[in-house]
Order: sequence, then structure tokens, then C-alpha cells
Amino acid sequence: MRQANDLRNELRRIDRRGYGAYKDLKGAYGFPDYVLHIDRVQSDPFAPPSEARVVVEQARARLPRELFSTKSRRTGLEDYLTRAFGAACGRVRKGRRGSGKSGLIEMLPCGQEILERTSVEVSERVVEARFFIGLPAFGRTIAGAEAERMLLDEVPEIVGQSLFYGSLDGHAARCHVEMADDADFLRACLREQGLVTFVADGAVLPRESGVSDRPLGDTAVPFASPPSLRVNFDLPNRGGVAGMAIPQGITLIVGGGYHGKSTLLDAISLGVYNHIPGDGRELAVTCADAAKIRAEDGRSISEVDISPFISNLPFGQDTSAFTTPNASGSTSQAANIIEALEAGSRLLLIDEDTSATNFMIRDKRMQELVAKDKEPITPLIDTVRLLEQDLGVSTILVMGGSGDYFDVADRVIMLDSYHVTDVTPEAKRIAGAYASQRREESAKRFTDLRPRMPVAASFDPYRGRTVKIRPRGTRGIDFGTEHIDLSALEQLVDPAQSRAIGWLIHHAAQYIFDGETTLTQGLDRLNELLDARGLLAAVPGKSGDYARPRRWEIAGAINRLRTLRCAAG
Repeated sequence: MRQANDLRNELRRIDRRGYGAYKDLKGAYGFPDYVLHIDRVQSDPFAPPSEARVVVEQARARLPRELFSTKSRRTGLEDYLTRAFGAACGRVRKGRRGSGKSGLIEMLPCGQEILERTSVEVSERVVEARFFIGLPAFGRTIAGAEAERMLLDEVPEIVGQSLFYGSLDGHAARCHVEMADDADFLRACLREQGLVTFVADGAVLPRESGVSDRPLGDTAVPFASPPSLRVNFDLPNRGGVAGMAIPQGITLIVGGGYHGKSTLLDAISLGVYNHIPGDGRELAVTCADAAKIRAEDGRSISEVDISPFISNLPFGQDTSAFTTPNASGSTSQAANIIEALEAGSRLLLIDEDTSATNFMIRDKRMQELVAKDKEPITPLIDTVRLLEQDLGVSTILVMGGSGDYFDVADRVIMLDSYHVTDVTPEAKRIAGAYASQRREESAKRFTDLRPRMPVAASFDPYRGRTVKIRPRGTRGIDFGTEHIDLSALEQLVDPAQSRAIGWLIHHAAQYIFDGETTLTQGLDRLNELLDARGLLAAVPGKSGDYARPRRWEIAGAINRLRTLRCAAG
């Protein structure tokens, strides 16, 4: 292995040569406290930056073993170190120095969620950090002296500030790790106790703005549980915590406009992830298999069994294997629910504001005008209870316009200026006093949904002879010549998840979907691989810019690929 001084000599040798000479730097270099690997060198200063990583022996890093003794703690520590490395980059790097991306040193940016990432990996033996460097140039001429300062002065300082326990804020690191540990512990307790979500007293749910996911400041109303739903937990690190726990079943969230209904549902929706200390939603925790559902006009659907919701279409179209390139609001929402069930969800989160009205309910007057045998849609109000009875699926709905849902709800909670009240007794009294005149519409049971087997040939990531998979933030993925629209997958929170999803789909098409494997089985096998070997087992190279997505978002992307073809099982 070459040493740091060899890297210095190489940089001086190639100084002022053409940019392509930077490729001679690829390889490993021994520094006093770590090994630097330059894995990929960018083609020019305007191209995506070069990929590098440093490996530090634990004997030098001295990270306490208890900070990564479990998967929850390891993920929390890796997330903390990612943020520490990124912050050190901001402090140390001297900024732009030349053309294009010259002078850039950065690590994968992080949001409010603690995610499993490829940016930092902690093991018993080493700490490995993967980051990006914009190798400097003036025009396309190598700026060797600037590169020398970056690689031999700035990078060592960044590593020294962020990957050695003695340089870190030990208290902050422990708080970060323990927060992840407590949230995962709480999430496990939910399922054991027949609960689906928990929001701690004192939580700050409103966000700073529509474009910022940070907590609202002093004007935010701290969350307080209604007494009837308050539950206490004893967490392994924080100790006792109290808050609102929603049991399995059907729950309505009601209240006037702008009083906090959607804010609460959003916090519940993103409670599938752990959050960093200070986020306000650290102990707003939801069971991991929750799926947020909405209408999605125009999406494609391939061979989905939507017959429990929609049947008897004109011209005899089969809805047990429904296919369309341009779904309506109601058919898309029906498909979104069935696809969530197929991916394994046992909790559906639905906001009336983003739903198709005719999918949610048909009132008495419409039932009188349009006879049932002329209406293909069986609305959710008549199927939501069957979801629970047949499949054990719970539902939380934000509802502001239809009191008919009082008849099917197990509980009703009301938001009034962000204050929460359990109004179930009053809702049931009203339901009894003002009996609905609408007729319940019979629905097909959910017990015999047809499984689907994706056809591997329908996944084509090639553009010409090259695999082209490129994320577009959290809004989409360019997959070969196709674009996958992810904008309706509201629980996707990080562009690094989108990047991973594209390559995971490609991996599944190559190695999992063999014509006999159902989508559910394929997701199981993919998750088993990621659990056992991590994200880098299924994505190219050793890049640090991936974050692990949930299986529901992987399935959501697969289902929105317009070339998808499925064989019915």
C-alpha cells in the first residue's frame, strides 16, 4: 500500500497536466491514523465528484462498544457520525477553488430522520466513512497544489474532528444513539400491546414551514394526550414516558380546518422513522408497516386485484387483474390500498383532503339517484371494517366532511387549536341520534386477493447500452428511458432513498423476479439480503450516497413503473 507521502508526490507530478491524469490517484494510501481510499475519479471538474473513503481502526477511533452493541444503536451511531463528518467538512474545507466542483469535500446530507445509510459503517474492527471530493482544476488543468491541501491537510483535519471519539461531543453522541434505541424499543412495544402509534406528551408536531421539516419554534402547541388514550412506557434509556397511544382498529381524526388534523397525521405517517434529538417528534412513533394512501390521478396500474372496491365495470372489464395506463382518482386509491396490503402493510393512513370523494363515500341522495347495480365503486366506508376483519388491517383517517364515518369508527379524536380530545362518546351519541339514511353497500371480502408475479423483462434500466438510473430528489427516478413518479409516496423522505430504490429494482429484476416469485416474496428476499449484508450488497460500487428505503416505497416505485408487467398467481 502506498503512503501519504506517495500521494503528495503523485499530486506534484501531475500538477498542471490534463484532468485525466487524476485517474492515477486511484488506490489506497496509508496515513498515520487511517487509510484513505480513492475509489472513483471524476472525468472532469464539472462531473459528479470523486468518491473516497477513509478506514480508521477501532483501536484508534475508540468508539465505546455500547454505542453500537445492537442494530438500533449502530444505526444511530452511524447516523451521528455522518452528521459529524458533514459538519466538519463545512468547518474545514476552504470552499470553491477553480472550475466546476473544484474544492468540494462533503458527505451525504441528512434530514430530520435517522436512516440506515452507506455513508458511515461501524464494525467491531473499523470505522469506514465514504465521502465526495471535487478534485480541483483551473479549466481542465489539474490544480495540484490545491488538491494537495485538500487531501493532505483538510481531509486529515475533517477525519480527526469527526471519527475519533475523543474529538466528539460524547454526550451528544450518546443522546443520538439512545434516542434511536428508545424509539425502536417503543415501536416494538406497540405491536406487542395491540397499538399502532404513540405520540408523547410534549412532542412538537408542527413544522417550521411548508419547505422546512424542522420543528416550529415557540409558537408551537406542545402535544398533550387525552386522558382516555394516555399510556405510559418505561424506555431503556429515557425511562418513563407518557403520551397518546392509538389501538388497532378504525380511528377518525376530526376537527375544523387549520386546527392540526393533517399535522397529526403527518407526524404519525413519519413515525415509521426514528428522529434526531431536538426534532420534536422523537417519540412520535408508528408501527413500521404503516402506509399513507391517497388518490393519484393518471398513474399506471398493472394487474392489480381491486375487485373488493371496484367491480361490474362497463363492458365487463376484469377488476381482479386491473390494468390501466391512466387511472382515475378512485381506481388509483383502490390500487394504492391493495398494493400496500401486498407489500405487507397492516396500518393505512388516509387524509380526506387527498382522497377521491366517490371512493370515500356515497351518500343517501346519490344512492337514490344512481342505483348500486350502476355504480362499480364500493366506497371505503363500507369496506374499512372488512379490512380489519379479514386481514387485521387498521386505519387512521382524517375526516372533516362526513359524519357517516362515526358509524364505523372505533374511536374519534378531535383537534381544536392543536389540542387533542377524545370525543368518541359524543360521536357515538350523535351517530345514534342522527342515524344515517344511507344503505351499507356489500363488498367482496379481502381473503382471496390475487398475488402478482412481476415479469423481469419489464424492468429495463438501459438507455442505449448503458444502465441509466438517476434519482430526481424524492419526486422521481429516471429508470432507463422511463420516469418513475414517486411524488405520491409521501413517506419517502431522503433523495438517497430514491437513489437506492432504482438500483434495488434493478437488482431484484436480475436476481429475484424469476417468473415464479410474487412481489411479496421478492420484497421479503430483498429485505433479507439488506438485513444480512447491507445496502452495498445490492447497489453498485462503494458509494456513500445511499439510504435504505422501506419495502413499501420500493414496492410503490415498482408499481409506478409504466413498463411493469405482472403475471397473476
